[in-house]
Amino acid sequence: MVYNTISLSDKDLVKEEPVFLVSSSNPKPIKTIFLSNIDQTVTFPVETVFFFEVSPSYSTLKIAELVKKAVEEVLLVPYYFMAGRLKLNDENKRLELLCNNAGVLFVSATSRLILKDLGNLSLPNQTFKYLIRRPGLYKSLAETAIFSIQAIPILNSYFILIIMSILKTFMYEFFFWVILQVTRFQCGGFSLGFMTNHAILDGKSASEMFHNLASICRGEGLKTSAVNNDRTCIRARTPPQINYPHNEYIKLAKTSFLASSFTSQNRIFPSPLIFTENYVHKLFSFTSKMLISLKEKATINCSTFEAIVAHLWRKRTHAVFEKKQSEDSTVLFAVDIRSKISPPLPEGFTGNAVITAFATAKAWDLIEKPVSFAVKKVKEARERVTDDYVKSVIDWLEIYKGIPATCNGNFYVSAWWKLPFGELDFGFGKPIHGGPILSGNDEFVLLLSNGKNCERNEGINVWMALETHKMERFMSCVFEI
Repeated sequence: MVYNTISLSDKDLVKEEPVFLVSSSNPKPIKTIFLSNIDQTVTFPVETVFFFEVSPSYSTLKIAELVKKAVEEVLLVPYYFMAGRLKLNDENKRLELLCNNAGVLFVSATSRLILKDLGNLSLPNQTFKYLIRRPGLYKSLAETAIFSIQAIPILNSYFILIIMSILKTFMYEFFFWVILQVTRFQCGGFSLGFMTNHAILDGKSASEMFHNLASICRGEGLKTSAVNNDRTCIRARTPPQINYPHNEYIKLAKTSFLASSFTSQNRIFPSPLIFTENYVHKLFSFTSKMLISLKEKATINCSTFEAIVAHLWRKRTHAVFEKKQSEDSTVLFAVDIRSKISPPLPEGFTGNAVITAFATAKAWDLIEKPVSFAVKKVKEARERVTDDYVKSVIDWLEIYKGIPATCNGNFYVSAWWKLPFGELDFGFGKPIHGGPILSGNDEFVLLLSNGKNCERNEGINVWMALETHKMERFMSCVFEI
């Protein structure tokens, strides 16, 4: 089923002046944290919004102050680096994390709307950007926060928490924010929004930080026993040893800028906040029965992830490679390396512990052959990621400083539904909806939970963006299982 979205505007919100929250445990003198080669490939913003239903008796001030106090007094003790800033090292042209305690950006806001005015919260909705605080695009690094928060009440019985981080590339300048916004709505509810930059936290470590914050707000303190931000354990080897052809990455030497997102090389400004006007975004819901049917059709033993990725790869290839079926079609996706690398990463590792896996086939083979063909390719791609392969990737990135090759019709699948965001409880119960805010990363396909109250294993919502005529072709075949 495909749905329509409901628009909202900046006039629907009143935002207070942002404040900066600093860490009491920031190291002195100021230290600089090494960012790994994997971190360098994913310097793009991840914006997430959660909607909560609460009693109107909870005031805007009470909830906003609760989150603010939890961040400033407790969370920023182990996560002191989230109050820092990104810095570009002029000598080696690498991003570094400067722990200068410049502050986390926190924003409180109110809305004249009620939650029902927003319609179906699970839809990809570009106007939900107003539920977060986005930084200015042309500030210097020193002026740009790494972590920011905005809270927005929905004046009746819901709230949204938005925690955000953003890195903006303008030529060779990087702007990285972490923002938290709390918004209260007329119905009493709230939205909490996080914006985090992927270079600092991957999905697992971001989820752990959010759950720590929720636990603090509930009065239970930190849940994580260790927060390890030392990424030197995955440095490149000396000398680098490249043992595989890493076609999943694009060499930055071939681009005219240092890209900050998985994006076409043809874009002048590769910001994932800039939408491509000729693209449309849609949601496609796959029920648990449909997913079971997909796995049965595969005829070989496979996971739900492998089955849905193979299916989407085939149908998207049908839509995108209509007139170039003799060309290669590639799907990319993240593989967690925590259990694959030796020695294992330390407990509480906060950096990026994922690399890009890929499967490639001729477009006509994907279109004409059964789904088992695509499933086998996806399984082989996952199995390819061994300790030796991971270290080869890190060494390749040391030399070529690449980004995932989401160009020429290729795309990246991100399995958000596996992250326990639906379990977040800030003291008001679990969210009635939680998920990403629509971005301009048109080459991304997001797999989200479509279960009630964000519970997993009830089905998968697929977010996808395509050019209008290609989307029409995709919609005509996506549910052919």
